[in-house]
Amino acid sequence: MVPFPQPGSCLCGDVAYRLGEDPLTLYVCHCQDCQRQTGTSFALSMIVRQEALRLERGRPREYSVEMPDGRLKRSNFCDRCSTRLWGPSSIAGLAVLDPGTLDDTSWLRPVGHIWTRSAQPWVAIPEGPLRFEKQPRAEDWPAFVRAWKNRAADAHA
Repeated sequence: MVPFPQPGSCLCGDVAYRLGEDPLTLYVCHCQDCQRQTGTSFALSMIVRQEALRLERGRPREYSVEMPDGRLKRSNFCDRCSTRLWGPSSIAGLAVLDPGTLDDTSWLRPVGHIWTRSAQPWVAIPEGPLRFEKQPRAEDWPAFVRAWKNRAADAHA
C-alpha cells in the first residue's frame, strides 16, 4: 500500500496540497462533460473525504458553471496555470480529487468505468462488474468503495 500523506500540486506549483489518507475509490468517467472539461477522452475521479485534503500552499479559486440541464459544476483550480485540482462531491463531506495532480501517480488503478456509452470508440474499456453505460445508481456506489478496498488483495491473487 502507498504511504500517506501523499503530496500534490498544480502544474506551476503555486497551489500545493496533501492527501492525508487512502481515497474511498477511483474510477474513470467517459461522459461528454468530462471529455469537454479535460479536453481529452475521459477523466479520472478520485473520491476522498474532504477532511483528508489539506491545503499546503497557495489559494485555489473556485469556478461554478450552470449546465444547460440545470446541474451546477464546481471545482477548484490554480489561478495562475488553470490546473483543476478538486471539487465538491454531491455527497456532503466528500470531494472529487483530480488524481493526476498527485506527485506520485504510479499507484493509481481505477476500479471502474462510468458513462461508457459516451466513450471514444478507440478507448479499450476492460470487462468487469463496475462498468456502467450511464451514471450509476446510488446503490451501485458502495461496490466502487469495496473494489478499491479490495484492490491490494486482488493484486496479489
